[in-house]
Amino acid sequence: MLTFHSLSMLQFKNYSDRSFSFAERIIGICGNNGVGKTNLLDALHYLCMTKSYFSRVDANNVQQGKNGFRLEARVQLNDRPEHVVCILRETGKKEFSINHEVYDKLSRHIGRYPCVVIAPDDSILITGGSEERRKFFDSLLSQLDSQYLQHLITYTKLIQQRNSLLRSFAETNNRDLSLLDVLDEQLVKPGEYIFDRRKEFLVSFLPQVKHMYNEIAMQPEDITLLYESQLLPSSFPALLAAARSRDFAACRSTAGTHRDEIEITLGSQFFRNIASQGQRKSLLFALKLVELEVLKKDKGFPPLLLLDDVFEKLDESRISNLLQKVCVENEGQVFITDTSKERLRLQLESLGVGFEMVGL
Repeated sequence: MLTFHSLSMLQFKNYSDRSFSFAERIIGICGNNGVGKTNLLDALHYLCMTKSYFSRVDANNVQQGKNGFRLEARVQLNDRPEHVVCILRETGKKEFSINHEVYDKLSRHIGRYPCVVIAPDDSILITGGSEERRKFFDSLLSQLDSQYLQHLITYTKLIQQRNSLLRSFAETNNRDLSLLDVLDEQLVKPGEYIFDRRKEFLVSFLPQVKHMYNEIAMQPEDITLLYESQLLPSSFPALLAAARSRDFAACRSTAGTHRDEIEITLGSQFFRNIASQGQRKSLLFALKLVELEVLKKDKGFPPLLLLDDVFEKLDESRISNLLQKVCVENEGQVFITDTSKERLRLQLESLGVGFEMVGL
């Protein structure tokens, strides 16, 4: 079991110096917009994933006018008490420690405290480009497989170097193909590992999402989710060789696992083009709830679940259905934000589970 018992934030976003204690499994966080509900959830995400869920740049999470921040929490992990600390120094260096032992690499922490977030802007996972869906699966697979994360880090760096080299070819009109050959050779191992792991994982994951979607929608719909990759019909070395002329023209790498996609259709049309807002929400919840189940099965305990203003634009039946799944059927710790204290309190009381309310 993973349980956060306390959280302290120093110079983090709108929090100068604030501490919270949590006694229940279900925690409702209420307050008007702008008071820090989402920031509290993001602090928890930082301590699970070593980074913000909402901003790629660490410096953007420092309180205005300050230099650096500190986050710490008391955590119970499978009956073991742990003290986790994240510090962003004035220099921009980020340090992470468990029980006062500092990690040599932040990536070593990923997967220790599994975490699932559902937030309003997550709709881009359905409506946005392929990069959004790759990020979702990369985050999930990185929590399941440390080797996947390391290969992903290596692959991303190599693609950046390769793109830089291709741009230099165009700028100098001098093509050093020997260096390109070296980068292509180095790309193959991490690229093939990423492809094989995604293909193996999605064979079981995508059908589960379809089943969960129909369960949430409370009726069967003709939805299809397919993994698309340029590596499906080709080996990676052959793919890179065939794409070279396109790469020279585009000044970037046009072939590889960084182009993978999850194609989602409803009937014969693309889901994002014709789906209603309710259908999009249902698919988003299906993806996240199956993510939760997969992490629970792999870790042996439920992940931390962070729900940020998910009730907006949902009817009462969908709210009740969602809460039943995440608060009753799911046994893990859940943090839920809402602008309406009364609405959240009534919904949680109807579930018959213990909970506490935190007002901001």
